[in-house]
Amino acid sequence: MSKPTHITSGDVLDDLGFSRSEASALKFKATIVEAILAEVDRRGLTQRQLVDILDEYQPNVSSLLQGRISKISIEKLLRYADRLKMRSSIELRPPARLRIQMTKRASSPRKSVYA
Repeated sequence: MSKPTHITSGDVLDDLGFSRSEASALKFKATIVEAILAEVDRRGLTQRQLVDILDEYQPNVSSLLQGRISKISIEKLLRYADRLKMRSSIELRPPARLRIQMTKRASSPRKSVYA
């Protein structure tokens, strides 16, 4: 058994040198594609049917089905999801440290502005 040559810090994209915003975009794209592919599988759609539903060229649909998403924008992926009648939402949260501070403030009694 060989020893690992590199130990990740917990996030492979960080280790590959992506900035936080680039890593977030890649993770978001991967999440959208995963949901689209699950919906395609659930419906049992063929590539030909997807070409019609997505109103997209066959080579682009083939790339999507093979997970080659580097040249597909987040907006286009959201458009695909919409054409599949999927609903989407985006969740943004403050950093963990800020959430802890906000929680502490929310639990402490507030002074009334009108007192």
